[in-house]
Amino acid sequence: MSSIPIAARQTRCIFLACTCIALNVLAGCQQSASSSDAQSTDTTSGYRIVTTTGMITDLTRQIAAEHANVTGLIGTGIDPHLYAPTRTDIRSIMTADVLLYSGLLLEGKMTDAFERVAESGTPTRAVTEHIDESFLLTPPEFLGHPDPHVWMDPAAWTKAAEVIADTLIEHDPSAADSYTQNTEGLIDNINLLDQYAERVLSTVPESQRVLVTAHDAFNYFGRRYGYEVVGIQGISTESEAGVRDIERIVDLLVERQIKAVFVETTVSERNIRALIAGAKARGHTVVIGGNLFSDAMGEAGTYEGTYIGMIDHNVTTIARALGGIAPEKGMSGKLGGHKEGSP
Repeated sequence: MSSIPIAARQTRCIFLACTCIALNVLAGCQQSASSSDAQSTDTTSGYRIVTTTGMITDLTRQIAAEHANVTGLIGTGIDPHLYAPTRTDIRSIMTADVLLYSGLLLEGKMTDAFERVAESGTPTRAVTEHIDESFLLTPPEFLGHPDPHVWMDPAAWTKAAEVIADTLIEHDPSAADSYTQNTEGLIDNINLLDQYAERVLSTVPESQRVLVTAHDAFNYFGRRYGYEVVGIQGISTESEAGVRDIERIVDLLVERQIKAVFVETTVSERNIRALIAGAKARGHTVVIGGNLFSDAMGEAGTYEGTYIGMIDHNVTTIARALGGIAPEKGMSGKLGGHKEGSP
């Protein structure tokens, strides 16, 4: 359990009571099954780690293993750009021994609350903090802020694993060897995923290496694997696509003879459907190539509900839809609702 002294814990709770007021404003005092209820707390004993997105939660659970109790705030199919914490989330944050979040403003207004929690003495880290600034993309429509979707590049996301491991080792040095070993194994598996992605995505004809999605969550993915990425809404799902945006992308689909576009699990299909209709009106058939995971992973308990399964699904879906060669069940033969732990 936590080694924080009782007096320090009481001081922290008083400080966080003030933070709670700000969090309640963000939450609108709303209750939702989309947060902590969707990412259930592990039943292991140990100190308490609270994480935000599923991509962080999965890595943290693998690294912490039996040494900590991990609670993810943002569940399956939930958009972190628009997310507001519930009362349950606030309680989790207030009682956390370690708090891990993405950073780069992915969590929007919650970032201010996390910074206040850090000031209270709780170890609080943005898992993207070790990524060199020169690596980050800063599209003009994001008003000078970097694109936060770095997990779409598996090689970059290994840096997040390192930050998580460093944080846990600092908080619980008695289990340092376990954290180090778990992290090394996890990074090895992410590297295998990256190699698989390079291999199957390179089988798509060069003229078809255009990834059209609902919003610009795939820019790091595109840079890593040599794909042109076109998002209808821009980086944040808070933005709205206009008629000119739709017409511009329809022109691209027709001129380049792109045969597939992709929907996302956390974004409405409306604009993608408009693209398909617009291309059809001009005599070009475009189909939905599949449903991609962008800001959230798949259903909890499935292979797609893990970071590696999420990226495996995306890579395999994109390659097959755009004319490449990839196994139907993906890198490990687990795609298709495979429940973790089952044969």
